[in-house]
Amino acid sequence: MKINKKLKKIVITGPESTGKTTLIDYLSEKFSMPYYYEFAREYIENLNREYTFEDVENIAKKQISILKKSNYSVNEKCVFFDTGLIITKVWFQEVFNRVPFYVEEAIKEIKIDLYLLCYPDIKWVPDAVRENGGEKRLSLFNKYKEELEKNSFKYLIIKGYERERFLSAQEYLSSAYCL
Repeated sequence: MKINKKLKKIVITGPESTGKTTLIDYLSEKFSMPYYYEFAREYIENLNREYTFEDVENIAKKQISILKKSNYSVNEKCVFFDTGLIITKVWFQEVFNRVPFYVEEAIKEIKIDLYLLCYPDIKWVPDAVRENGGEKRLSLFNKYKEELEKNSFKYLIIKGYERERFLSAQEYLSSAYCL
């Protein structure tokens, strides 16, 4: 298989319960492109205890491995990722007040072409792994946005309800990335 060197990596990011997974499902289907679901959710759901710093490190290492993957088909124009390392970095900061050096390095090293940053303007839906409802979501949104800007990463804020979010992301990707 030939490797696609022009492939665009697009990360859907944002606070909990802002429609990231729903958006990635929609975009992946709409553009017939591959995606990777949020590994952290799967990992935490399968723990039978409270998560630890080491657990978040395991998540970060797996995310780095997924984001570094480069053997995509030449027919694929882009690949979508549900969350990314910026969320993990902020998670380390918020819960443990420290971030492993390799997370910072990977954020800078791994080329992401675009971040779709989901705004917390939809209702928070609690589940077994979500911790940050209410006003905390806006605070986290702002931290993710600060990280994107600090690193001069290209991003688009996605707002509105389901259809608005879908169309906003779809139109932007269609025009900017010729999908």
